[in-house]
Amino acid sequence: MHPMTKKKKTTLRVMPENWLDPYDFKSEFLHPEQPLEVDIGSGKGRFLVARSGKFPETNFLGIERQKLRINSSGRRCERAGRENVRVFRMEGYYAISKMMPAEYVANYYFFFPDPWPKARHNDYRLFNPAFMGALFQTLEKEGCLHVATDHLPYFDDIYALLQKDERFEEIEAFEPDDEERTDFELIFLHKQIGRCSFRKVV
Repeated sequence: MHPMTKKKKTTLRVMPENWLDPYDFKSEFLHPEQPLEVDIGSGKGRFLVARSGKFPETNFLGIERQKLRINSSGRRCERAGRENVRVFRMEGYYAISKMMPAEYVANYYFFFPDPWPKARHNDYRLFNPAFMGALFQTLEKEGCLHVATDHLPYFDDIYALLQKDERFEEIEAFEPDDEERTDFELIFLHKQIGRCSFRKVV
């Protein structure tokens, strides 16, 4: 590429003017009346492009903090013509706890979140009691969250946190098909993967 040539900016990027208050992400879509599903840590977009192609009547928001990954997922979905996808560069905890409106999301997907395996780093993990409150607040009635990770100690912690929270009930774990498996999952297929899904009930 010539040094003066600029890459085309993805048209799928969400860029709110206000980053401090809840934002109407649905307004970014051609059909804002459709339900919204959110992929936290969407990586390079393999799950987003596959899932959104199967469910064009649903809007999908990919949230990812790394610039290279968000650019990659945006381009991937653009090439596939996914008009029902938007991508948002932001840390997942902040996006959900500060910017997501109440009773707004139909499904959350958390695939292979950073486990922060060292004990001194546990406070950096995404799932904690405060985050459970944000999930409950932003999920719509009977909305669901789906978790998958190869780090089994972290899975045990997440599962225990969800299981003892009376605001959620366990349902059959979401199992992606081969096209929906994330790039991380393809790497860890040889390992045991913990999966669980829960539904908001209160």
